[in-house]
Amino acid sequence: MARRAAASLVSRCLLARGPLPPRRPPCPLRCAGQRFSTAAAAEEPIAPPVQVNYTKLLINGNFVDSASGKTFPTLDPRTGEVIAHVAEGDAEDINHAVAAARKAFDEGPWPRMTAYERSRILLRFADLIEKHNDELAALETWDNGKPYEQAAHIEVPMMARLMRYYAGWTDKIHGLVVPADGPHHVQILHEPIGVAGQIIPWNFPLLMFAWKVGPALACGNTIVLKTAEQTPLSALYTAKLLHEAGLPEGVVNVVSGFGPTAGAALASHMDVDKLAFTGSTDTGKIVLELAARSNLKPVTLELGGKSPFIIMDDADVDHAVELAHFALFFNQGQCCCAGSRTFVHERVYDEFVEKAKARALKRVVGDPFRKGVEQGPQIDDEQFNKILRYIRSGVDSGATLVTGGDRLGDKGFYVQPTIFSDVQDGMKIAKEEIFGPVQSILKFKDLNEVIKRANASQYGLAAGVFTNNLDTANTLTRALKVGTVWVNCFDIFDAAIPFGGYKMSGIGREKGIDSLKNYLQVKAVVTPLKNPAWL
Repeated sequence: MARRAAASLVSRCLLARGPLPPRRPPCPLRCAGQRFSTAAAAEEPIAPPVQVNYTKLLINGNFVDSASGKTFPTLDPRTGEVIAHVAEGDAEDINHAVAAARKAFDEGPWPRMTAYERSRILLRFADLIEKHNDELAALETWDNGKPYEQAAHIEVPMMARLMRYYAGWTDKIHGLVVPADGPHHVQILHEPIGVAGQIIPWNFPLLMFAWKVGPALACGNTIVLKTAEQTPLSALYTAKLLHEAGLPEGVVNVVSGFGPTAGAALASHMDVDKLAFTGSTDTGKIVLELAARSNLKPVTLELGGKSPFIIMDDADVDHAVELAHFALFFNQGQCCCAGSRTFVHERVYDEFVEKAKARALKRVVGDPFRKGVEQGPQIDDEQFNKILRYIRSGVDSGATLVTGGDRLGDKGFYVQPTIFSDVQDGMKIAKEEIFGPVQSILKFKDLNEVIKRANASQYGLAAGVFTNNLDTANTLTRALKVGTVWVNCFDIFDAAIPFGGYKMSGIGREKGIDSLKNYLQVKAVVTPLKNPAWL
């Protein structure tokens, strides 16, 4: 039954919370007496209940070694130890994959199938995702570090839901017949765009696979997908299931490798018709430039964020604390739309900070395979050290370290749940995307002030609003320059809800009907009419 509730990420995570711990006195700069619920972190890592069977590139329906014969290690974030060595694709492998995708599009059956038959393959794929739910979740947790319960009960079921959603769209992509100002018959056709290059990130490998592959296949395209080098395992397993569902060879090709080699080759390839990328804003700029300098292929970008989470003075503070905690710390804080600027009205600010501290101290950090763990390790040592540098920056810039602020344990990439108060807009921790479990709490006086400050960011991906006043909610939802506003909720990601950002948070939308537009060409066909009975 739990899997059926996968349409939103937030509901399950906010239910059945016990009472918050009693208030504690404010801690000094380095909180020597603080405690975290970290018993699981001190124990030996649990053996993952899955084996790694797919480590090669998937090109033209077959698992093959890289052309160079090179491999690279993918690591267990719990320990830093090697899980497996994966084939390292580069430009030559991208060429092979694009050639396979091009042949499958130009000569193969996929775009020539009836839409109904394509939908049946996608529906079989969704059934296989559900059948292999536990294996997919275990691979995701092992390679990424996210809690197994999150992967198994939320993310994998959501992936199946997304594929069924796009299966339903295959035979509903319609053209138009439009009137002309004369004796002409005018058709508007929506055609598959061709070969789509897709680059997915490491924070949600399975969901990003579904967000990109689903609409592209529904529209009849073929695909070359590059995985993140940190998390190649679940996408390779998933692609195997897709072929088991009946996908023709060459339609989906998966290349594992690094951004400067495989990623750059895909973005600049002259025979790729469309590019979709999810990742950092800095890398997104490079991808966009490579696409423009090659064949001017259209690009969809889902990039970084520094999302405001605004708590008004009429809020239920206990509920607001729990929701703001979830908005920031979910997925180890490694979420592009994380509510990483927590704006709290001055009337409830002190109470909120104290209760937010108590909630962070209660957070269970440890082996993500252990039941009840809320927070696993960060993805790798690079991200781990980046987060610690931001924490040092917060201390050095004068913010108050309320709790956390250091690594957790001496093995793996665990970071203490960290909270700063007295954060000012100009501080790095308030301006830049940390992508980790660091909550910055800012104080505001009135509605106009918080609107101005919330919008004073290069990003515009998402926002959260917490208020009991409908007029306040309506004012904020229209004033905030972001792609998604969650009111009294957060991280609701139903399949039909479009997702994407304003400003430097990206270009285009994923999910929902808008995502189909990314993978369709529009063609006008005009023919003359001889003595028409009507126009």
